[in-house]
Amino acid sequence: MNNYVIYLAPALGILGLIVMAFKSAWVGKQDAGDAKMQELAGYIADGAMAFLKAEWKVLSIFVVITAALLAYSGTVHQVNGREIHSSWIICIAFIIGAVFSATAGFIGMKVATKANVRTTQAARTSLKQALKVSFTGGTVMGLGVAGLAVLGLGGLFIAFLAYFANLGANQVRTAIEVLTGFSLGAESIALFSRVGGGIYTKAADVGADLVGKVEAGIPEDDVRNPATIADNVGDNVGDVAGMGADLFGSYVATILATMVLGQEIKITDAFGGLSPILLPMVICGLGIVFSIIGTLFVRISDEKSSVQNALNLGNWSSMILTVIASYFVVMWLLPAGQITLRTTTFNRNGVFAAIVVGTFVGAIMSFVTEYYTAMGKKPVMSIVQQSSTGHATNIIGGLAVGMKSTVIPILTLAGGIMASYYFAGLYGVAIAAAGMMATTAMQLAIDAFGPIADNAGGIAEMSQLPPEVRERTDNLDAVGNTTAATGKGFAIASAALTALALFAAFVGIAGIDRIDIYKANVLAGLFVGGMIPFIFSALCIQAVGRAAMDMVQEVRRQFRDIPGIMEYKAKPEYEKCVAISTKASLREMMLPGAIALITPVIVGFTFGPEVLGGLLAGVTVSGVLMGIFQSNAGGAWDNAKKSFEKGVLINGEMVFKGSEPHKASVTGDTVGDPFKDTSGPSMNILIKLMSIVSLVIAPYIYGIGQ
Repeated sequence: MNNYVIYLAPALGILGLIVMAFKSAWVGKQDAGDAKMQELAGYIADGAMAFLKAEWKVLSIFVVITAALLAYSGTVHQVNGREIHSSWIICIAFIIGAVFSATAGFIGMKVATKANVRTTQAARTSLKQALKVSFTGGTVMGLGVAGLAVLGLGGLFIAFLAYFANLGANQVRTAIEVLTGFSLGAESIALFSRVGGGIYTKAADVGADLVGKVEAGIPEDDVRNPATIADNVGDNVGDVAGMGADLFGSYVATILATMVLGQEIKITDAFGGLSPILLPMVICGLGIVFSIIGTLFVRISDEKSSVQNALNLGNWSSMILTVIASYFVVMWLLPAGQITLRTTTFNRNGVFAAIVVGTFVGAIMSFVTEYYTAMGKKPVMSIVQQSSTGHATNIIGGLAVGMKSTVIPILTLAGGIMASYYFAGLYGVAIAAAGMMATTAMQLAIDAFGPIADNAGGIAEMSQLPPEVRERTDNLDAVGNTTAATGKGFAIASAALTALALFAAFVGIAGIDRIDIYKANVLAGLFVGGMIPFIFSALCIQAVGRAAMDMVQEVRRQFRDIPGIMEYKAKPEYEKCVAISTKASLREMMLPGAIALITPVIVGFTFGPEVLGGLLAGVTVSGVLMGIFQSNAGGAWDNAKKSFEKGVLINGEMVFKGSEPHKASVTGDTVGDPFKDTSGPSMNILIKLMSIVSLVIAPYIYGIGQ
């Protein structure tokens, strides 16, 4: 066997981390502005770190308890006729996955709290330099997540292969099965980070908007608003650290699902039969390289240049280069001739075609999401127009846009699933998802630059810098809102394909060959699964509502009881608002997380694998729809509000910020906040986490309910 190939993926992961380190150092060397700017940035950085430390204390307890349960689960694998207890290996993999996921979020948040004030300072000179600083900060996040994921999966796979080989055989299947612990750790931390961070940021945002903008009539990031620091902290813990852990989990689950199906393929190749397993890791490793190249295209020449076009150029170049490279990788790794997985036969050309399908699905999802959420497009403008007749019609318009936005993505996903299955069976569906996720480093760089720009605008407002500085940061922030929505659409699409691949792997390990919905208990499981995303979303939205009420009362109290705030003579008590968001998010994130983790265990051990399969099908379909609907509705409401800041034409006259239609749009944006930043983006983690938990327990529920 050409042993060197197995080291290629972790080596490319290390390359990504090295480039990340250089870019992080570059960001740190940029001018951080005057003393006032640095003081405000310090408040934000301190608040973000305080939240992260508090969250880690809670999650460390969860990790220890779960690891102990995994260690004593009694997992047994057969190696050359010997019974080998691999429980402790799954336990170690789980802990490493959790640590890597938390680290991915930490890397992004750390650089974001450095890049925000430096972006503000850069915006004092030009839009070009502001984009360079903010996007480089986002690039650090993207490369950190992708590098850690590929290094972690590739490195552990090598280690587990060596361990089981020393026991007497090259037990590939066993090595991959214990890797599910790594994915379980990553997805568990991702769920709590995303939900907890989302509750934090939206509680602060809603509180700041309702009292500051609507009641007091002061700007969004006015230094007089006691909740403004908590709001800016929330951008980091929710949209940066939470998103980093989220896409780390997605990336790992996608690669792992392909590996699980790949190990079922029995072929003769030059790599000891490992080529279907190594292929997704190598493609994603090369995706890191081409994402680095793609970042070189993200640049503008002057103030009138389109930031969105620059980001699109970088994104498309990395995707096209990855697809081209994938062809040669597939031809190199996979042998010529027929390949068989279960009842499906295909060849390496079909595998490459499935990768192309996955890339197209991701691109179409991005286009559709951009259309439904971008400023100036028909959907957002329809919400703007409906704001002229009040708050209620704005809400109606936003809900309608979100619901309509599910049509093309779902048809695209359905077509992508059918096409990729046609070309390469279930392996084709999984490798399509891997192809889509290959450029995660670039996707996340584009996504993470938005919160950095948002923070930069907040610091500019609080520092009372000249209007042209805030205009430049607002330009970046508006594009960032669209790219954030696009990233969420991209994540939910990959989750749907990955969940199907994980579902197929679960069916194989659990010993069932079909999910028969003619059976009453299976149909009941399907309905219960369809309900779970709704109750999960409701809990997240309620959590934001309760925390926001506490925030509103605190901001009102400070405006009432601290004389001189409105005249800039007294300093608000920012730390009290930060404490409210921190406590609320840690308290409220537990129940939604418990639903995702415990439900598959209860259903699986009570009713068996077939009913659990029905549950997973219901969760996947309902969750994908809910994720697309909520993320796009929230993104459209947000940019409808921002449209008024530049002025919009309604019934023949220009309407600006502070008008009655603008106030209606603020209400819509407030409703959309938990949609787009808390419950909506959590759907993709919910789908994958429940599938991975089911995959982990599959050997134990074999035969139950039969």
